[in-house]
Amino acid sequence: MDMTLAFLKIHPDSIIGRRLRGPDANARTRFTPLYSLIWTIWLFLSPLYPQAGYARWLWPTLASFPVFLLLYLRGFTAPQRQIVPHALGVAVLGYLLIDFNPGACTYIIYACALFAFGPSAPKALALMLLALLPCLAIYGWLGAPWQFLLSIGVMALAVGGSNIAFRSTQIKSEQLQQTHEEIRRLAATAERERIGRDLHDLLGHTLSLIALKSELAGKLLARDVVAARREIADVERTAREALAQVRGAITGMRAAGLVGEAASARMILESAGVRFSSSGFDQAIPAEHEHCLALALREAATNIQRHAKAASASARMTLADQAVELSVHDDGNGVIHAHGNGLNGMRERVEALGGSLQVVGERGKGTTLVARLPLPTRVSAEVIGLPGPQRKAHA
Repeated sequence: MDMTLAFLKIHPDSIIGRRLRGPDANARTRFTPLYSLIWTIWLFLSPLYPQAGYARWLWPTLASFPVFLLLYLRGFTAPQRQIVPHALGVAVLGYLLIDFNPGACTYIIYACALFAFGPSAPKALALMLLALLPCLAIYGWLGAPWQFLLSIGVMALAVGGSNIAFRSTQIKSEQLQQTHEEIRRLAATAERERIGRDLHDLLGHTLSLIALKSELAGKLLARDVVAARREIADVERTAREALAQVRGAITGMRAAGLVGEAASARMILESAGVRFSSSGFDQAIPAEHEHCLALALREAATNIQRHAKAASASARMTLADQAVELSVHDDGNGVIHAHGNGLNGMRERVEALGGSLQVVGERGKGTTLVARLPLPTRVSAEVIGLPGPQRKAHA
């Protein structure tokens, strides 16, 4: 039993391993190959028809089935380079069983399903045909009707073709995810460099002035107390000004997080062919609110890119009625993945700050996400009460 479990251990580069790293992975993903095993029922139904004429089908079928299970399941859990050998093993089982069981073509169809995940699409199609044509030839030699041969060919190519299409979509999704992560990494690096430059420009001169005046006040204490007090007062005033400048810079850095997230969303969506517009992200809000909405915007953009099939999208942040509101809209298919971890996490973060999250979708007309967070009374008075130019000065 332990050897079998080790044999079926999921490799990171396997079909299941790659799916577990995907955006739609859930607790059921690792059991995906088991669901398709329902079609093995044809191995046990086909020989039961009186006209089949297969009297010795049961024991060869029962003997082949455990071997098939190990080869097939290992094809989904082994590294990608091992998929083709396991698929060939399944196909060989089918050839060996044809003389005993008319449903042996079931193994060939499963082999085609595995071939689709192995090499590139053209090579996968060639391998599928390589496995399928000898099977059809053997059945034809045994006298199977052409309708039966046609059904086998159509089923095998349909299953294999759908898996090739799925794998192509999976590869594109992984490439987009890698691009997304690279954009975020570059944006974070650029933001750190900007913060370093801003702090150097902001504090370098001010701290030098404070050091100079402090040294001068120390020298004046012995002979001119009044002048020394005047220098100390200048030091205090300069320090307070520096503190105000640092607070303003920090507010700007916090706002830049949302601005940067909006820029990242634009790059991600436009790389996927979705037009994107944004407004209102230069307004100052508390750090925890900014962080929550930045994550909400990131998740919304990711969902649009992966699921919405939209042509355009927009995001807007507004401050009104002692609250900050983020609204994201797309013109996609309107399908809401309500049970996804991303949306649940977004809702938990918003509700933890006393806010609300509303997601409304209408099939064919798009989806609108609205996250609303109440602002503390003091922040509301300081931020919302400012006229436009002053508000931007605080950002």
